[in-house]
Amino acid sequence: MSMTFGICPLSVVAVRSTPADKAEMITQVLFGEVFEILERKGRQWFQIQCHWDKSIGWIKSNQVKAITPSEYHDYKNEKAFNLELFQAIMGENEFLAIPLGAQLPNFDGIRLSLGDIPFTFSGQAVLLDDIKKPVDFILKVARRYLNAPFQWGGRSPFGIDAPGLTQMVYKMVGIKLPRVAEQQVYCGENIDFIEQALPGDLAFFQNRNGRIHHTGLILSDGRILHSFGKVRIDKIDHFGIFDEQQGKYTHQLRLVKRIFNSNGEKLDVFWEGVEHEVLPKTVSVEDV
Repeated sequence: MSMTFGICPLSVVAVRSTPADKAEMITQVLFGEVFEILERKGRQWFQIQCHWDKSIGWIKSNQVKAITPSEYHDYKNEKAFNLELFQAIMGENEFLAIPLGAQLPNFDGIRLSLGDIPFTFSGQAVLLDDIKKPVDFILKVARRYLNAPFQWGGRSPFGIDAPGLTQMVYKMVGIKLPRVAEQQVYCGENIDFIEQALPGDLAFFQNRNGRIHHTGLILSDGRILHSFGKVRIDKIDHFGIFDEQQGKYTHQLRLVKRIFNSNGEKLDVFWEGVEHEVLPKTVSVEDV
């Protein structure tokens, strides 16, 4: 089949591991996000590759708006994002609530359009070019997700997983992080000790088999924001995340990575087509 492209015309759409409604949701696409259509399965399913993080999965064909290659090129370079938890956009015969982090195609400050369908937008938005202090912005936006329920594969305030959270807050400053923690860990520069961590750094955690399975955003004063049951703030030290209510560690720290330096300048962030570095080993903690 010839190469075709699509854009998400709805608030949030599930991307599944196989072409079945009961299949695992591996990620989501939000309003305004674009993707390449790789394959068709019958009349109901498209296999897609998301532009932002190269995730591949299956989406219902009736939840896709087809776009031309030139529209795909224009839309993928959009630099406007919704900053409201959920914001209604209104067209002549359309009403749609879009989530935090949704992209705003052809946005002029008041209006946006999806193909030939115009919408008005009255909420708070941000343009990448207007962000002067990206780390401060990341920390502020991340707190807007507080108390969002954990949802495997989720990327919205109605349900979000740990790497989805870190991916979304970095996306809104133009940084492309992979979809899963196992790949995000290869982005940025290693920080040797948790005591050297700065707000905005990413912490990664391993399971008992030494596999990276969780991530979160470092805050100030020895705290971390992460999605675990819900988006929450907990203590972190060189052992890992400490739940003060339970009085125990819930996640074992593996390493910390830095994406921006202390001056707010982006460091080398890589993950596509680059041989992965060897991750440093840590001492296991029996009670984690």
